[in-house]
Amino acid sequence: MNKSSTAEIRERFDNDVERFSNLDTGQVATIDAKISLELITEAAKRIVPNAKSILDVGCGAGNYSLMMLSKLPGLNCTLVDLSGKMLEKAMERVSLETNGDVSIFQGDIRDILLPEGNYDIILAGAVLHHLREDEDWERTFSKLYKLLKPGGCLMISDLITQDTDLVNEYTWERYGNYLEEIGGKEYREKVLAYVAKEDSPRSMNYQLDLMKKVGFTKVEILHKNMCFGAFGGIK
Repeated sequence: MNKSSTAEIRERFDNDVERFSNLDTGQVATIDAKISLELITEAAKRIVPNAKSILDVGCGAGNYSLMMLSKLPGLNCTLVDLSGKMLEKAMERVSLETNGDVSIFQGDIRDILLPEGNYDIILAGAVLHHLREDEDWERTFSKLYKLLKPGGCLMISDLITQDTDLVNEYTWERYGNYLEEIGGKEYREKVLAYVAKEDSPRSMNYQLDLMKKVGFTKVEILHKNMCFGAFGGIK
C-alpha cells in the first residue's frame, strides 16, 4: 500500500481542528490518551523544573502545550504542525495561557530550521508514527536531540508496534476490539484503514534504542498499553 503523502496528512488534519481541540473527542481512538498526556508533562516538569521553553512537535490544537503550561506557567512555546488551521487554533489557545512568547511554524519538523540547544522540553504527541524509513527516524531523532539544551528532555506519547510478530498481532487484535466496543465494526474498520494508509509506527524498544544511539544519556518508559506508549529521553 502506498502511504499517505505529507499533503494528504495535512489535509486530513485541516478538516478536524475542532474535534482535536477537545481531548474527550479528539483522542477517543487513542488508548489512555489522558493518562499519557499527564505522565509525559509531569515527568518533563520534574526533569526540568526550571524550564523556560518548550517545542511542541505536531502540536495539533495545542493540548500538550496547554497541559505543560498548567504545570509550568509562563513558558515560551514553539509550536510546529503541518496544518495551518491546527496552528491557528493552537496559537489562539496557548497564547491565552502564557505570558511567554508563542511562535508558530507550519511545516514538517524534518525541514523546519530551528536553533540548536534552545529548548528545555520537546513534546511529541501522536506525531512520530508518521515517519517512514529507518533513516528518516534516525535523522529526526538526531535533530530533536540537537534542539534540546543539555539536561533537557524529549517526551513522546504515540502509537507503537511490538518487536515480536505474534505479540504484535495480538495487540492489534485487542486494539481492534477496543475500537469496535466504542464505535462499532464500521468505526473499527475506518480507524484501522487510516492507520494502515497513514502511519508507520515503530516499537518502543526501537525508539528507546534510537534515542541512546543519537546521544540521549537516559531513557524512561512511563506507560505502555497494547499499541500505545508514553516514554522519553534526557539529554
